[in-house]
Amino acid sequence: MSTLPACPNCQSAYTYEDGAMLVCPECGHEWSAAAAQGAADAVEAARVIKDAVGNVLQDGDTVTVIKDLKVKGSSLVVKVGTKVKNIRLTDGDHDIDCKIDGVGAMGLKSEFVRKA
Repeated sequence: MSTLPACPNCQSAYTYEDGAMLVCPECGHEWSAAAAQGAADAVEAARVIKDAVGNVLQDGDTVTVIKDLKVKGSSLVVKVGTKVKNIRLTDGDHDIDCKIDGVGAMGLKSEFVRKA
């Protein structure tokens, strides 16, 4: 079974094929399957995450924190110069998932790190 893309209009997951078109049963939006594939490729190509100085980040990189960061809901602080190994890039506001020694798992924004 192939997975069809979500509706670009309402993000419904219940899309179906109707000939060469894709249809959303919830909002009635129709679009071509070729346009949907091109849009998916463009989103993946556009997902380039850069650090504070413009270096491109990738999964597994090591980064250094460039600003003291307060940990929300705790009295802990991640100090300047803390090295974070083996990062994972994600979508969303905090685009780096990582584990910091002494703090634990957390999300960081790429604007507060520099590639080591």
